[in-house]
Amino acid sequence: MPWASLCEISEVVDGQAKYAEIDGFKLAVFRQGESVFVMDDTCPHAKASMSNGWIDRGCAVCPAHAWAFRLTDGSLRDAPGVMLRTYPARLKTLADGRVLVQANLPGY
Repeated sequence: MPWASLCEISEVVDGQAKYAEIDGFKLAVFRQGESVFVMDDTCPHAKASMSNGWIDRGCAVCPAHAWAFRLTDGSLRDAPGVMLRTYPARLKTLADGRVLVQANLPGY
């Protein structure tokens, strides 16, 4: 599957997220240092936007009720079996020095 460019790394604040939408995918792009993580933007519990959340101990925290989903696999920290879909993510440096956040999205 091809990689989809979502934003520049400079647009994502460390410890927080940015909303990205591409071809019907509504995504939350989280940054932890120079690592990036991409997951569906809609919390399965309260339907809140995960991109309004933050990172706590390796988890993306939903702003509505503080549900914490692991950045690495989308599993809910306190309730095994509850998941938020995640996507492989990477950083790609362009010739002009800009660094893009990309995600491997199914069917893209």
